[in-house]
Amino acid sequence: MPDQPHAHRILNPATEEVVATVPATSEAEVDAAVVRAAAAQRRWSEAAPADRARLLRRFAATVDGHLEELARLEVREAGHTLGNARWEAGNVRDLLDYAAGGVERLTGRQIPVAGGLDITLLEPLGVVGVIAPWNFPMPIAAWGTAPALAAGNAVLLKPAETTPLTALRLAELALEAGLPEHLFQVLPGAGDVTGQALVDHPGVAKIVFTGSTRVGKEIMARGARRTKRVTLELGGKSPNIVFADADVERAAAEAPMAYLDNAGQDCCARTRILVQRTAYDRFLELLAPAVQSVVVGDPSDDRTQMGPLISRAQLERVRGYVPEDGAAVRGSAPDGPGFWFPPTVLTDVAADDPAVTDEIFGPVAVVIPFDDEADAIRLANDTEYGLSGSLWTRDLGRALRVSRAVAAGNLSVNSHSSVRYSTPFGGYKQSGVGRELGPDALTAFTETKNIFISTEA
Repeated sequence: MPDQPHAHRILNPATEEVVATVPATSEAEVDAAVVRAAAAQRRWSEAAPADRARLLRRFAATVDGHLEELARLEVREAGHTLGNARWEAGNVRDLLDYAAGGVERLTGRQIPVAGGLDITLLEPLGVVGVIAPWNFPMPIAAWGTAPALAAGNAVLLKPAETTPLTALRLAELALEAGLPEHLFQVLPGAGDVTGQALVDHPGVAKIVFTGSTRVGKEIMARGARRTKRVTLELGGKSPNIVFADADVERAAAEAPMAYLDNAGQDCCARTRILVQRTAYDRFLELLAPAVQSVVVGDPSDDRTQMGPLISRAQLERVRGYVPEDGAAVRGSAPDGPGFWFPPTVLTDVAADDPAVTDEIFGPVAVVIPFDDEADAIRLANDTEYGLSGSLWTRDLGRALRVSRAVAAGNLSVNSHSSVRYSTPFGGYKQSGVGRELGPDALTAFTETKNIFISTEA
């Protein structure tokens, strides 16, 4: 494995200005961090559960006191709109609070057996590696970090190369809140060096990864060499199914931000809009002005609804899916510096067109007609992914039938809400392995130990 002597320049995606230069973590530095984390974890796991919970709540309160600072940092490094960035910082706080509430409730069981007493204990894994993506750097980092710490583990967080600044600041706030030194460390660097070192290290018990399906498969294969646990949240190509009996006006009004949030750089983005044929023309009439009215611009302006893409490479990737004369609806985007692409809707696209099948990860959606319920389900499931989706109907029976039939981990009826820290999140098929968030999040970072105590004389 090559070493990584260089530092990475962090660019503001809206201006292309250099925000910071961050040193990269070498393989040797990863190894040293694992050693430090293992020592800190042993002390942390021996602390009383109430004390661990108290420190995590203090961490949450410290984050709460720096919400605006964290949000502004996210705007600069990731190009997120200020409103989104404020929500993200608040989500970190809420996740820490929620995880702290589970520390003293992480209990085992007493199982009736003959000849004695049988009990189970839930014990921490040890050192956990969290590899976070660039599209939602703060909250997704916390999805793995908060429950892992609450369950008694140490965490080594590798942020994406382009967005390490909020992660580094969170590590400083953890120390300020009183968490033990080395318990939560941030290791910036490239995936093929720093990330690979974490995945391969024998002292790292589990990897939590959010990113592409291709990289997720590689992590799963490398982890298998050491029987390493993995949780993988991977790609998506989520459907937004609109039946003719729905509130079509509301469905059309809410469809744009279901795929334009974070400039479409969202695994849950509803980029395949499936509309019942009898409502198709009316839906498109309503969708066009809704898309064109989306405010694209300076992400630090409270009025902005959509900001830039993360990088020039991502901009070129998105451009490759949209012919110059191929868009049925196109919004506006700023000229000049920055990685800008306008909100775009495609129609009359073949079923095997890459815009229909690939996760574009940009502000591009396709609208596809369907005939009936069975046709809608067929189209919704005609993808290798299965992360999220929405359906719009006034028929409760249909809502339940279609929800059960669509192969995806997170579905919303008459809504586009996919993520809550109090409910489980994860995908079917190529969209991942395991679940994050929700009431069972802490147990995903534990081993179950069974103990039998004989009572026979």
